[in-house]
Amino acid sequence: MAQVEVKKPTSPSGGWSDLLKKEDYWAVWIGLGITFIAMLFWASGSSFIKSIAIAIPTWSDFGVASKYLNANFGNIIFMFLGFMLLFLIAIKILGYDVKKFIIGFIVLFAISLIVSVLGSWTVMKKYNLEAPLLALAFGLIIGNVVRIPKWLDAALRTEFYVKTGIVLLGATLPFTLILQSGPVAFLQATVIATSTFLTIYWAGTRIFKLDKRFATTLAAGGSICGVSASIAIGGSVKAEKQHVSVAISLVVVWAIVMIFFLPMFIKFMGIPVGPAGAWIGTSEFADAAGMAAAAALGEQSIKTFTLMKVVGRDMFVGVWCFIMAMISVTKWEKREDGTKPNAGEIWGRFPKFVLGFFVASIIVTILVASVGTATEAAKSVNTLIINPIKELRTWAFIFTFLSIGMTTRFKELTSVGWKPFAAFTTGVLVNVPLGYILSVIVMGNYWSLVK
Repeated sequence: MAQVEVKKPTSPSGGWSDLLKKEDYWAVWIGLGITFIAMLFWASGSSFIKSIAIAIPTWSDFGVASKYLNANFGNIIFMFLGFMLLFLIAIKILGYDVKKFIIGFIVLFAISLIVSVLGSWTVMKKYNLEAPLLALAFGLIIGNVVRIPKWLDAALRTEFYVKTGIVLLGATLPFTLILQSGPVAFLQATVIATSTFLTIYWAGTRIFKLDKRFATTLAAGGSICGVSASIAIGGSVKAEKQHVSVAISLVVVWAIVMIFFLPMFIKFMGIPVGPAGAWIGTSEFADAAGMAAAAALGEQSIKTFTLMKVVGRDMFVGVWCFIMAMISVTKWEKREDGTKPNAGEIWGRFPKFVLGFFVASIIVTILVASVGTATEAAKSVNTLIINPIKELRTWAFIFTFLSIGMTTRFKELTSVGWKPFAAFTTGVLVNVPLGYILSVIVMGNYWSLVK
């Protein structure tokens, strides 16, 4: 199953040290750091960030790709060193094994480069196997055929990469679009998240007689933001570590299914990419997997997916953590120490990378507004800041999908038992059709207008 470290919930009173000791914050610092660096180079008139934001051109003759790689070998090295340096600072301060990470990341980057080249092949594009999806497939093959060594495992930091990618995504989305569509996304997400959460919890406790904490953890993973929600809410209700691991495994299983099923069904039905991205945002169970599915459809799909999933559903993790912590403490647990839940629990559990997403969006939006929308300066912002960040974001997601694949073991996924699987699947049976109805039928015209 996905190798995710399960930690007990930390107190929100961690103070300023949390800014350097939490992965969520480091994803924010790295994402915003890349954004500011791109802006500084733009202000100095340099195109350095554009040159190192490698984008393999589409090719049918490998000679085209080979020529590009040879011509940009130095830039590829610079991009690698840039990512390595930023991630390494975080890894060091977070207390992980630096030496193993360096060796592992070198291998991860090399595989990512191979995947990116293959993903640009016209044959792969014909079958919608863009680089992110191809990365997942590669990762699954490697992870289930080869025993992953510890030094490589140290670099497979799925959540870290996807959170960084989402902050970078914010820099490519105008904040005015978030203000315009955010309330709609949040309202739709409220219906989806609440319906799915209650369905899984009810089925888990009433039909399959699972422990309340276990059912709550499953419901969180299936209704909000997948792995992160399973860990955060599982911790807030003091679920067993094994239960959190099972929830993570089921999130991974269904996320992988939806990565391939949703884009194929969407293209078969001819669903417009705007509503399609919103539907993926309501129906996918993990940010990384959903981004891969949306990326297979196009940039508009990525935008509507992000509004629906990140702005809409992911926002619920803090609220649900607080609610379930209150229920757990007041109803399920014996309060020997007399402690009570407090509002600070919401902040303690809120995914900080979502805030980074908003800040990045605001910063770039202000910059674009300051230079005007129809000027040469605006074009240069798009050419030297926004487009390069999009490419760097894609690389962050390739690291993510490779990590998901390499840490997913099919053999272990079969050991979770049928009852948790059945309970989680009841949520799928509600989530996917309801998401289709709201995103495509009810709100289809609205999501089609989001550009």
